[in-house]
Amino acid sequence: MPTPGLADYTPPWHEPEHTDLADLARSFFTREVLPHTARLTAQGHPDREHYRRAGELGLLGLSVPEAYGGGGGGFTHEAVLLHEQAHCGESTLGLAVHSGIVTGYLVAYGSEEQKQRWLPGLCRGDLVGAIAMTEPDGGSDLQAMRTRAVRDGDHYRVTGAKTFISNGGLADLLLLAVKTDPDQGAAGISLLVCEVGGDPDGFRRGRLLSKIGLHGNDTAELFFDDLRVPAGNLLGDAEGLGFVQMMQQLPQERLVIGVGAVAVMQRAVEMTTAYAKERTAFGKPLIRHQNTRMVLAECATRTRVARIFLDDCVARHTRGELDVATAAMAKSWLTEGQCEVTDRCLQLFGGYGFTTEYPISGMYVDARAQKIYGGTNEIMKELIARAL
Repeated sequence: MPTPGLADYTPPWHEPEHTDLADLARSFFTREVLPHTARLTAQGHPDREHYRRAGELGLLGLSVPEAYGGGGGGFTHEAVLLHEQAHCGESTLGLAVHSGIVTGYLVAYGSEEQKQRWLPGLCRGDLVGAIAMTEPDGGSDLQAMRTRAVRDGDHYRVTGAKTFISNGGLADLLLLAVKTDPDQGAAGISLLVCEVGGDPDGFRRGRLLSKIGLHGNDTAELFFDDLRVPAGNLLGDAEGLGFVQMMQQLPQERLVIGVGAVAVMQRAVEMTTAYAKERTAFGKPLIRHQNTRMVLAECATRTRVARIFLDDCVARHTRGELDVATAAMAKSWLTEGQCEVTDRCLQLFGGYGFTTEYPISGMYVDARAQKIYGGTNEIMKELIARAL
């Protein structure tokens, strides 16, 4: 059942190929991944085979040039994939990070040798990608990071710790934010590409963090104790470019988060509308009670407006016009909407909404992280205010 107000809506950037992609992605998630949800949730991480299967189907690296094994598309293709994943309720595979973020850094800043070396594996699903910025003593304040990379001949020696790293449990390829010059503030930050498959000497994965939501996605602690990384794995032409690279890529990361937020809002409204038509109270379906109708009307309106705003941001991004402040608006407002809509929809399920019998409960707790990662919503409002 389509979301009320979105039944006949087509994004302005939509082409026939996006429909075919959506069908393929939906089939993959619903037929090959969702049947394993209980097991994946219990083990706390997705299966590597699901990454490889996604690669076989051409669902990884959709915006990576074909020369490097990708789909040769753009961000709109990544958006379709991530929408379908969130809309069907699949939350174990870290595709938002793997394809929506990591491959983008390599395409934008990698040397030809680096692209040829790593992108095909990411697109096949043989490699799982992650990016590590956050540290135990600092989140959104990237300039305060303590992880050090000291040049030693033709290698860097890396020491430090990262936490809350999505895909950290399975990651083979890690984009690691480090301080190469601790005296230079933001200008002393660099990005290193660390090959950590097989857990090399000097690298250790900590525990998979126990979270209130997103139980099937591997969020991990990572520790570096004199990890040797080849100097040729520096991302960019010189040291000290990491902060600028991250600032350039963060608008897309925040847009990725917004895509998931709107997809979940749509799913919540659709699911709750169907439930309200089937469930009866005081002798009539819930949908015939005024309060239920008003709540659903408000949630459907919020979702429609959110989708229009999101698609405008997607269109701007594909034209290279998405500025930092607008991306921050999208991230903060869309995730606030996700939390509000899932909360109000859960309420309409009554006691059933508080059980795990209905998916709305999982959608509610999963939504909470959206206001934290990718830069907290408080930081987003600060970025918006600076542009006023």
